[in-house]
Amino acid sequence: MTTLSGITHRHPEILSGVPVFVGTRIPVRSLFDYLEGGDSLEEFLHQFPSVKREQAIAVLDAAYEAVTADAHST
Repeated sequence: MTTLSGITHRHPEILSGVPVFVGTRIPVRSLFDYLEGGDSLEEFLHQFPSVKREQAIAVLDAAYEAVTADAHST
């Protein structure tokens, strides 16, 4: 299971507690907004160079695991 400890955090004084990538003020939601809008991961990383590729991949892995956690193998 992917852990987001050290990858994302939230603090009430940083963007009112919205989850951000550690070491940045970039909301995690921005990654999903870019992907939903049809942009690539590379474009997101280009626009937000303070987010490391490893951070973005870890967030996507955690989201995948959360969505498929209850899926039964066939």
